[in-house]
Amino acid sequence: MSDSIVIIPTYKERENIENIIKYVFNLEQEFDILIIDDNSPDGTADIVKNLMQEYPNRLFLEQRKGKLGLGTAYIHGFKWALERNYDYVFEMDADFSHPPKDLMNLYKACKEGADLSIGSRYLDGKISVVNWPIGRVIMSYYASVYVRKVLGMKVCDATAGFVCYRKELLQRINFDKIKFVGYAFQIEMKYTAWKLGAKIKEVPIIFTDRVLGQSKMSMKIFKEAFFGVFSLRFRNWKNY
Repeated sequence: MSDSIVIIPTYKERENIENIIKYVFNLEQEFDILIIDDNSPDGTADIVKNLMQEYPNRLFLEQRKGKLGLGTAYIHGFKWALERNYDYVFEMDADFSHPPKDLMNLYKACKEGADLSIGSRYLDGKISVVNWPIGRVIMSYYASVYVRKVLGMKVCDATAGFVCYRKELLQRINFDKIKFVGYAFQIEMKYTAWKLGAKIKEVPIIFTDRVLGQSKMSMKIFKEAFFGVFSLRFRNWKNY
């Protein structure tokens, strides 16, 4: 068993799932993978089940009854990973927007002392995004600027979904207190870690928009993130 588990939430990712799994398993460093599938109607979970025979004790699948949200998928995965005592727990998308080879850089950052390492698209004011429309790039970049201004958190890419947590940090987080289920979940987890005094390190990555499958971003998700930042700012943190 590896000391690291990569959690990949899926919903309708049949075009990508086999390739991303095989890519991760072909890296020089060993990572286990946990797929959290929200009852994909396209057979994503069936592809994973077939691959589990090829990668026993390295590839795992948790199936849920419906599309329950990104945040709850990751929390399900965090609890699963902690029960099995993984030292390093990663979040990564299935669509290759997060470069799998950079798992090793995130791992190294935490191995060398960070509690949370973040694959950052916007480190030091540089924008490292490929194939996004300019409008989406601007919206995403300034969303992170907005988060920093409102929350005072010194993280350049607050909405990033490519991260690594040390086990000890996840053990300190009360998952019952995490409220958001969309992309605001990413902000909430980073802010919670920051409020807990975690050492956070950002690692530069080049984010490439998906080629296959459909994006799960929606205006509802964006609004949750935009307005949710204020609720985080004024939340009572005494019981965290």
